[in-house]
Amino acid sequence: MGGLLALSRVIDAVTAFIGRNVIWLILAAIIVSAGNAIIRKAFDMSSNAWLELQWYLFGAVFMLAAAYTLQRNEHIRIDILSGRLSQNARNWIDIFGHVLMLLPFTALMIYESTPFVLRALYSGEMSGSAGGLIIWPARAFILAGFFLLFLQGISELIKRIAVMRGLIADPHAGQGHHAPLE
Repeated sequence: MGGLLALSRVIDAVTAFIGRNVIWLILAAIIVSAGNAIIRKAFDMSSNAWLELQWYLFGAVFMLAAAYTLQRNEHIRIDILSGRLSQNARNWIDIFGHVLMLLPFTALMIYESTPFVLRALYSGEMSGSAGGLIIWPARAFILAGFFLLFLQGISELIKRIAVMRGLIADPHAGQGHHAPLE
């Protein structure tokens, strides 16, 4: 189990690095958006490429931050039910959820999106919009996001099993649940 925990720490470090740095893409999207708006209003000019770049940046943030969200235990839960369960029951739900849903789904998305990305890359496929961008970078973010989410799912599974065996402290202990809406 020591080797698996070492693998988990490496995956966690990569996920945390990407998650903490992808925020800069939000700033880039804001700058592109503001610049595009200023040029459009001041000079009555615009480009579909700038609009698509905003979408690419937002999509990159969404896809690349998904693994970090899972690592930080910030994904959506039904807290009203989960909060009533014992920690052991929540651990088992996480294990089954990761094994039966998260990992198979992300593996399927990796499998299906790889040729999707490669076709766009090799063909040089362009956006259908006049003056649009090439497509493969946006599709590559989809593939990268699911790949990172798959790896983080493995890491979370390793940690959950280690917690249940008493090998490590629960990394999410003391975080509590999100406050219900009032």
